[in-house]
Amino acid sequence: MTAIRGARERARIEVTAAIKDEARRQLAAAGAAKLSLRAVARELGMVSSALYRYFPSRDDLLTALIIDAYDALGEAAEQALAKAFHDTPVDRWTAVCRAVRAWALARPHEYGLIYGSPVPGYSAPEATIEPASRVGLALIAVVGDAHATGVFRVPDEPPAPEAVLRDAGRLRERLGVTLPAPLLAETVAACAQLFGLVNFELFGQFNRVVEAREEFFDRAVLRLARGIGLDRCAPAAAGGGDGAGA
Repeated sequence: MTAIRGARERARIEVTAAIKDEARRQLAAAGAAKLSLRAVARELGMVSSALYRYFPSRDDLLTALIIDAYDALGEAAEQALAKAFHDTPVDRWTAVCRAVRAWALARPHEYGLIYGSPVPGYSAPEATIEPASRVGLALIAVVGDAHATGVFRVPDEPPAPEAVLRDAGRLRERLGVTLPAPLLAETVAACAQLFGLVNFELFGQFNRVVEAREEFFDRAVLRLARGIGLDRCAPAAAGGGDGAGA
């Protein structure tokens, strides 16, 4: 019985992977809004009722694809952070940012699924929150390590509004990190600007505006790092701060 159960589990894994692969092909061809379980089943030579045993609805399939995309992007960011273990804080920050850009350029339709236009009629469930946090946590780890080891320069800027600091304080509690609220708020803003840079490049806003895309990106993320207060002068002792994947 164990052997039979194992064979069934392997078969289910293989069919699930085939369904996801076909769904990704449809995303590339027609976009997420036109994703259809019936079309996926037809391309795979399955009857619709059989496919519904794997994904009961289009939204269930979309959620699986979204989680896979967030996890793949997060893994790329975490691997980049791990490889930059002994580098300076700015170089670690830049390594993670470059990994995000490289993944997006290599898998534009999957990136578009998670950071492009919302899919009409779809509401992402809580199961997507943790995978979606992985890139942000990698960047928070860079800042947390620098802050914890003293390799840090506090930016000479006006303090954030109290409402922003309250938001950052709640986020700090939810994430279980120890960064000061003002610093966490600045890091979140820099993360948002990172994805803005990637979106502008991927979705065509830089066409006929920025041709030296890689150089432009590197300079922009360097300015983001310095704006937070990261310092080039010395490497951080990785793993001493907040976040995961450090």
